[in-house]
This record gives sequence, C-alpha cells and structure tokens, in this order.
Amino acid sequence: MAQRYVRVKTTNGQTYYGKLQLNRTVEVLDAPPWLNGKVTDQVLKESEYYLLAPCAPSKIVAVGKNYQAHAAEMGDEVPKEPLIFLKPPSSVIAHLQKIIYPKQSQRVDFEGELALVIGERTKNCSIEEAKNKIWGYTIANDVTARDLQKKDGQWTRAKGFDTFCPLGPWIVRELTSGAKLKTIINEEQPPKQLTLLSNMVFSPEELVAYISQIMTLVPGDIILTGTPEGIAPLRVGDTVSIEIESIGTLINQIEATPNGDEDIIR
Repeated sequence: MAQRYVRVKTTNGQTYYGKLQLNRTVEVLDAPPWLNGKVTDQVLKESEYYLLAPCAPSKIVAVGKNYQAHAAEMGDEVPKEPLIFLKPPSSVIAHLQKIIYPKQSQRVDFEGELALVIGERTKNCSIEEAKNKIWGYTIANDVTARDLQKKDGQWTRAKGFDTFCPLGPWIVRELTSGAKLKTIINEEQPPKQLTLLSNMVFSPEELVAYISQIMTLVPGDIILTGTPEGIAPLRVGDTVSIEIESIGTLINQIEATPNGDEDIIR
C-alpha cells in the first residue's frame, strides 16, 4: 500500500501532519510533507487523534465540465480550454464530517473528483514542468447547490457554502495506471459515478500549467479536476462514498442546517 499522508488534530488540540501506518498510528512530521517535513520521535495512537482535511489550502481551484459525458448531461459542449472557478477554503471539511444542506437550496448534488495537491510555488509553468509541481493526490466532493447555480449564472454561491468541499481522507504521492473513480450513495449499487480518471478532457498536468498562467499556486493549494457523468441530488441523511483506486474512500453524510451556528473543525 502506498504511503498515506494525513493531517490530524490530537485530543489535546494540537494539529500535526504525519504518516499514517497500517496499524493506524501516525508518525508525526515536523512540517507539511511538501515542505520537506521530517519524521519526529512522536507517534500518535489511533485513540489520540482524529483526521482533519489532509491540507489547509490557501485556495481551491476547481474545473468544470472536464469529462465529455458530464458536459453532455449538463446540456453543454466540452470547453475549448479549462473552465475554472474557485471554492473558498472555508468550504473544506474532512472525511466523516457532515455536509450541511443549506436552507437556501432545494437541490444539492454530489460531484466526486480527483484532487491535486500542489507541492511548490508554481507560476507560468509548462505542461512538462507541471508533473513535478503536483506533490500528491486526494479525493474531493465538489458539492453543488444546483438550483442556485442555474439561478445565479455564476457559481460562487452554489459552490461556496461551508462544508461544500470534503477532502481526504489522506494524500498519496502516486496514482496507479488505469485508476477509476466511483461514487456510491447509501451503499446502493450500481455506483452513481464510475469512470476512468484517464477520461478527463484536460489532464492534471494540463490543468496545473493552464492555471499557473493565471494565478500563482503555492504549496498546499488544491486543484479539483472535474467530475464525471452521474451527478444526482442528495437528501438529508444520505451518505456519499467517493472511492479512487490507489487512494481510498472519502465518506460524508448529509445533515440538515442546524438551528444555531456550529464551528467546523478544519
């Protein structure tokens, strides 16, 4: 199994990056791994921590309609160049945290995606250079209030609610050849989404190079590479499981908007 890199919070409130071992212990690093964090003598037992989102990005750059079949189900053609938008860092939650169904929306969709983790400052890089700028890979759910997306025309509100960017559960350095993405709702078969990552219109390297011509990417930033066909509405109580071969499974449940403000642990 590939090495899994995690970000955790201990039961006494300290946040660390680390290496997750098969016995679920975490070898603590002295810095984020993409900043050359080294293993320390500190080891956390499974009972001493819980998972956070695997990084804390300064920005999340997402890509729309990057699978031909998804563009078709949206009634659109594939864009001639990557269609990008931003999700706020405040939308990030971790594996097993709750996605909150906003009161403003009557239709909230899942969008399972591969997420890229940037490893170094990246500006105006070429496609050939871009591969070395990608430090690792994780799983994302680009949760979308579909009715608000159609109503607003632009996507900030529909994509930007708190809890609308689950990430995790961890980061790996490499993907296996022929890796598939699979999205399952409430353990029901067949999967709602099932595709090869190689079916992307624009590859991860092309996306990094394109985005770097527009904005500087910094270590820990996230790029969401687009969702395949099969999107569908969610209901309160649903559980979304997004699996990518060679990474793992990101699981989140949908919850109604609480009566009072609640802090989200990031």
